[in-house]
Amino acid sequence: MTAVFSTQIELDPEGVAWIGGTKVKVIEVVLDKIAYGWSPEEIHFQHPHLSLAQIHCALTYYYENQRQIDAQIRARLEEACDLAVQASDPDLRRTLMERK
Repeated sequence: MTAVFSTQIELDPEGVAWIGGTKVKVIEVVLDKIAYGWSPEEIHFQHPHLSLAQIHCALTYYYENQRQIDAQIRARLEEACDLAVQASDPDLRRTLMERK
């Protein structure tokens, strides 16, 4: 008897890749690897609810779609930078405090 196991990647309507059966985006696993240099084993240690198979599947998906996911990472970074600039705007802070 042969057992077949598979971890699936699911795409939501916006095209965001999720690890099937979880609430974890592929990009979150990828960022742990890129930002912290974590190995799959360290990612598993930090996120014990993910199996090593799920982590490897997420990384495989990333390497097969690296250009697209790297573009998503850049877009998120640009958005975060834009929000930081807006949040540091003294006029905006004053307006928000007045509305508080």
